[in-house]
Amino acid sequence: MEKPTHLIEYENMVLGRHQHMGAPSRRDGGELDRSAYILLSRIRIEGPMSIGQLSEAFGLDTSTINRQTGAALKAGLLERIPDPEGGMARKFRLTGEGERRLDEARATAVRGLERVLADWTAEEVAEFAAYLKRFNTDIEKRHGRPWPRP
Repeated sequence: MEKPTHLIEYENMVLGRHQHMGAPSRRDGGELDRSAYILLSRIRIEGPMSIGQLSEAFGLDTSTINRQTGAALKAGLLERIPDPEGGMARKFRLTGEGERRLDEARATAVRGLERVLADWTAEEVAEFAAYLKRFNTDIEKRHGRPWPRP
């Protein structure tokens, strides 16, 4: 590895591999698949969104968003509603089940992170969180698709 960016690339790849390790499997009804987790997270923070808004937010074509929202509708995680602002497009919002499953998935992820970071100081955890946020926001700036944060 010739440069630090090579190390970052490699460690980022390894991080992606670890993302869902240790979480309950979907067979057990515990884990949302990655696309559902991200989709539900975005709609929760942004509020009801249309296919077009989701397509723009994720930089994906509408057929991909249609498949993802269709699976979430079928699973009872999302529901279609009229646009609360009176627009023509119907929008998606989380159902009570979608809220519950997202909360469970997030709690599982947080517990896993807390186990991994148990030997880190509070300062190290805060610094790591700040660097991750900076890394993500710099990526978002380059792609012109900022992710809303609480």
